[in-house]
Amino acid sequence: MVPTSYYLVLSAILFSIGVAAFLVKRNIITVFMSIELMLNAVNLTFVAFSRQWHQVSGQIFVFFVMVVAAAEAAVGLAIIIAVFRARNTLNVDQIDLMKL
Repeated sequence: MVPTSYYLVLSAILFSIGVAAFLVKRNIITVFMSIELMLNAVNLTFVAFSRQWHQVSGQIFVFFVMVVAAAEAAVGLAIIIAVFRARNTLNVDQIDLMKL
């Protein structure tokens, strides 16, 4: 059996990579993927604690988070496509939607 601490360390590493990519990268697709990576790291933590405490509620919560993340991915990608068509760039620094 794998100890829960291994899952928590992996989750912390994944979350840290997601935060670092979110802060460093300038491409909106990479920023979007780093947010998804952070969500998956939190889901891994929920599943690890759910398994440790023998509760199903954590896994049910993960299911709902995954449903919301799927909807967010669909809407987010649609917004990214709309921004790219309007501005011809995906660089976060060059996208200023308030200016014409």
